[in-house]
Amino acid sequence: MKKHPSQEPSLIPEEIKTEHIIQDEWIDFRRTAYRFPDGRVFEPYYSFTRRDFVVIVASDTDGRLLCVRQFRQGIRAVTTEFPAGGIDQRDLTDPNLSAEEAALLAARRELLEETGYESDDWTHLITVPSQATLCDNYAYVFAAKNCRKSAAQHLDDMELLNVLSFSPRELDDLIAGGCFQQALHILAWLLFQKEGKD
Repeated sequence: MKKHPSQEPSLIPEEIKTEHIIQDEWIDFRRTAYRFPDGRVFEPYYSFTRRDFVVIVASDTDGRLLCVRQFRQGIRAVTTEFPAGGIDQRDLTDPNLSAEEAALLAARRELLEETGYESDDWTHLITVPSQATLCDNYAYVFAAKNCRKSAAQHLDDMELLNVLSFSPRELDDLIAGGCFQQALHILAWLLFQKEGKD
């Protein structure tokens, strides 16, 4: 039986020094020194902590995919992507909820706030590290089918986005043309398609 990577001590370095370069309510950005099992010390390794978040592959009663357009400062461009958002304290107030159940609460809220749509047909597709090389947060990916419009958008102060819908073929064309640029959202779409065939 294969060992999970976390069970291979020969590959795990010792953290010997960490400096918190920026630490606020949004991010904990760190510089760390590690001692490898053979005694060598290497630095700096940069990493950061942010909140876990949700990604929602939402389709309406006609099977069209609900997407949002918004500016992403990392690539200095407006992107097309699925509704998504952070899991915050509003979602973690009930200690009886599992992490996945708290994530589903966040997903329901984010879908409604960003698009004005709701669904009663939810499926958890995957929970995956958002970027294991640099950060320690996780993305909870959900499918929401048969979405119906029930309200106007209710955006946070820092949000400015437009809602669009696409057929599956149109979404595939966006991805192939480099116009749907969030890697985890592309993964979400592939899993959504696979789930529909099972």
